[in-house]
Amino acid sequence: MQDLIEAAIPAALSLGLALGIRTAVRYHQERYERGTILSAGRHRRYLLHVPVGYDPATPVPLVIALHSYGQWPFQHNAISRWNDLADEHGFIVVYPYGMAFPLYWRIGGPGGRLSDPAPDIAFISDLIDRLQAEYAIDPVRIYANGHSNGGGLSYVLACAMPERIAAVGMISGAYLYEGCHSDTPRPVPAVVFHGTGDTIVPFNGGVAGFWRVRFPSVPEWVERLARRNGCELPPAPLPTQGDVRGLHYQHPEAEVLFYTVEGGGHTWPGGDGPQSRRTGHRTTFIDATRVMWTFFAQHRLPGSAVPAGA
Repeated sequence: MQDLIEAAIPAALSLGLALGIRTAVRYHQERYERGTILSAGRHRRYLLHVPVGYDPATPVPLVIALHSYGQWPFQHNAISRWNDLADEHGFIVVYPYGMAFPLYWRIGGPGGRLSDPAPDIAFISDLIDRLQAEYAIDPVRIYANGHSNGGGLSYVLACAMPERIAAVGMISGAYLYEGCHSDTPRPVPAVVFHGTGDTIVPFNGGVAGFWRVRFPSVPEWVERLARRNGCELPPAPLPTQGDVRGLHYQHPEAEVLFYTVEGGGHTWPGGDGPQSRRTGHRTTFIDATRVMWTFFAQHRLPGSAVPAGA
């Protein structure tokens, strides 16, 4: 089943408990709207953050923030702080809930029907429709990002919904989906982060986790993604920031940025919240949330210009 893609269930639950204790008060302090939608025959839930000063007369971007395996949406915000950036830049953030318990996303790989991403693809598509009907969402500025299992779903969405998702961001992603092919009608720009010391989704690939799932080598996976997007090779190096190295696979419409954290664990670079020996080192030299938003703001669906300074 899909929950095979992460570390052992007890490890995920213990981390989730630690996060829950620390972030429960924050949850009540944050401004969320809670929603439910019927999708693929199931009632699916989400949290929504509408920025301070939202004007329904002005179309705004939508950021879809996808939690990791065993994590709750409000915990994902507590780590990434997407709400803070949304208030600063005036975009809407939605935090969908995954399936079952512990919560997870179906992203392919072992598990047959229980790992089939079709229900989650339908859910995100239906959710976009719902939010566009209720808010002034700019249809050419919809972005998806996530951590671990959520990073894997971000990749699935880029493959399955390239006509709706303008760009994606992936941190410590679990990449098991094999439904993305070179004939995808539109390659989607992507920014990827991964730590070389990640033991949950190993940087160099291999078998990991309680259920012994086989993951691809992340550098090789990123290069395949860049080739599929039609990017220039070899990539250009990005400026080093402490323990963070970067590569830029250049393309006028479908570029790929790849940030490597030397010794980094299964963590959100520059994020907040508790850490554990299991998740490993978290760098403070780069803020992945801000980097992703800067990247997103530079990309819209084809046929729409990006204003200077946007």
